[in-house]
Amino acid sequence: MDIKIVVIGVGEVGFNLVKALSKEKFDITIIDIDEEKCQRITNTMDVRGIVGDGASQRILQQIDMTGIDYLLALTKIDEVNLVASKSAYEMGAKKIICRLRNTEYSHENAIITPEQFGIDYVVYPEKAAQRDIENLIRQTSAIDLEEFKNGKINMVGIKIDHSSPLIGRNIKNVELSNPYIPHKLALVIRENESFIPPKDTIYKKDDIGYFIGKAKDIPEIQRMAGKPAFKVKNIMILGLGKIGRLLAKSLQSDYNVRIVEQNYEKAKIFGKKLSDTLILQANGLDIDFLNSENIEETDCFIAATQNEQTNILASLLVKHYGVKQVILHITTTNYFKAVRRIGVDAVVSKNISAVNEVLKLIRSDQQDLPVSRFEDLDVDAIELTVTPECKYLRKKYSIEQVPEELCIGAICRNNEMIIPNNFTEILAEDELLVITKEENISKAEKLFQ
Repeated sequence: MDIKIVVIGVGEVGFNLVKALSKEKFDITIIDIDEEKCQRITNTMDVRGIVGDGASQRILQQIDMTGIDYLLALTKIDEVNLVASKSAYEMGAKKIICRLRNTEYSHENAIITPEQFGIDYVVYPEKAAQRDIENLIRQTSAIDLEEFKNGKINMVGIKIDHSSPLIGRNIKNVELSNPYIPHKLALVIRENESFIPPKDTIYKKDDIGYFIGKAKDIPEIQRMAGKPAFKVKNIMILGLGKIGRLLAKSLQSDYNVRIVEQNYEKAKIFGKKLSDTLILQANGLDIDFLNSENIEETDCFIAATQNEQTNILASLLVKHYGVKQVILHITTTNYFKAVRRIGVDAVVSKNISAVNEVLKLIRSDQQDLPVSRFEDLDVDAIELTVTPECKYLRKKYSIEQVPEELCIGAICRNNEMIIPNNFTEILAEDELLVITKEENISKAEKLFQ
């Protein structure tokens, strides 16, 4: 039976969620007050559209909520999302996920709580971005990090710089010469094109390689790629917006944190609230100021103002001055692919972070939904259980005979995680993590199930 989902609000977050979910076997209805947005989505995706206010009972009554598995309230207005959630809950929707901007609802002493509106889970985009940024700080030289199997398996994105020892070598040779660093190169981004690399693929300068390994082995994989992790001590955050403040509160006890804010009043107000963070009232694009703050000694720079152009310029500027790790935040998801390749170390979008969080929530509920989609990478991760009667076992294939467009990144066997090599045997009941393009998912399913 199809899982039925109602999405209220198809802005940046809603649109990207519908785009990801519509590729799977979901029965999706969208609601948005903007007729043009609804039209654009219904014309290009297999979804139904209702034009109207998602908080209106009259609009919601057009849908049999008792049959709805997920109600996603994702507009930019908290009040609309709360009212829509409450109405859908009273009408019988099974699970409600709500996007909120105001974090006061999550405080311990909050008078009004999400639970009072029937909400099962709240997504705070800024908090989601904060978590992603902090993960990158812990991994330092990574430009991206994805987790599988409750964090036991990681897929880490690493830029192959001019100094990398991998340049000019092929994948098979690297794997054989590093037997004590179990890893799989699952994906390569080269000249804005992503592909599942064959074994004879030669590493080239400026490649972005996505490596799969056990969480404990990620530092060794980074070292192997010529981008060893380093200890972060000094952090500079540009912008006292919500993301900047959340990061400062979380990081100030473990790091030396400075925040640069051009607005005097904002700097004055939050300077009192962030007592362990140094607030600097200044223009973050001022070269004289950056020099006075010894910017070259900064380990990590996070551009998190509400102005994307400022964030981009500041990131490129401090990278030029030698900052080890530069993390850039943008809001507009359309820019994400292009911006992540301009030369900074990592790019985060609160909207993409929120989308990924909702997708993980839905998939954690639905164990029979094995596909994880990464829209920004043009690749999917599939979790498949090998059946005793599958084609792979019947034909007695070796792992080397698996089609090159299917990367078997990891195997879970009796709760043990295995990073396979060419000699690894695949057994019945093995749980496989397969990285591939969308068009090859059916090929993977036919081979192993």
